[in-house]
Amino acid sequence: MPGEPPRTDAPAIEVHDLTVAYRTKPVLWDIDVALPEGRLIAIVGPNGAGKSTLLKAILGLVPAVTGWVKVFGEPYEKRRSWVGYVPQRESVDWDFPTTALDVVTMGLYGRLGWFRRPNATHRDLARAALDQVGVADLADRQISQLSGGQQQRVFLARALAQDARLYLMDEPFAGIDVTTERAVLGLLQGLRDRGRTVVAVHHDLQTVADYFDHVVLLNMHLVDSGPVETTFTKDNLTRTYGGRLTALSNAAEALLERRPSRPKG
Repeated sequence: MPGEPPRTDAPAIEVHDLTVAYRTKPVLWDIDVALPEGRLIAIVGPNGAGKSTLLKAILGLVPAVTGWVKVFGEPYEKRRSWVGYVPQRESVDWDFPTTALDVVTMGLYGRLGWFRRPNATHRDLARAALDQVGVADLADRQISQLSGGQQQRVFLARALAQDARLYLMDEPFAGIDVTTERAVLGLLQGLRDRGRTVVAVHHDLQTVADYFDHVVLLNMHLVDSGPVETTFTKDNLTRTYGGRLTALSNAAEALLERRPSRPKG
């Protein structure tokens, strides 16, 4: 499509020696990981493992104590227009007086610049993104009046309107109904099939193998990273969750044992 960024040989994301601390408490410690382009990638780990912090560090939203991050071979600041971000729904002020269409249109400001007003063409793009996620009829609805699943779809539409090459999503499947979850999964698979890269914080161990191609196992430090088939193993999950694994999901081991091989998308 016009304006498509040129392809590079660099990983979608490369993180080297990354340590992040809140005040004096380390949250991420000495992270080294490279994530391939064109994959659906899950970041998995227990509460407090630093999963959301890793996304924010990639985006430059939290400062690093040490280390660096590159996006397609360059610092994030040079690739900002290539990246779309979907934060946790709970972190958004849904009482802010704005419509679903306005929220999606805001996703175009990276393309417009902050001092240009969106025109009819831009609003048409925003409406098309809302239609893509199945909520075009809610364009003029105040976001505070939407259900949790509808709000999540609106934020996905905002990211889609950016037409990014890399999407970072913080728990896109959290707190939504089954119908919305299937719709979101279909959208993410469609992005992957178009060569886009999606990196998502994910908490449901039972769906990792079915939903994702690649997994990052994190517990303040990197436990392992790689294709789901070779990385999402019982040993690695035990190293990631320790004694909490059984309490978290008794079905995890059975799931791993019966997991079928999947064709790559």
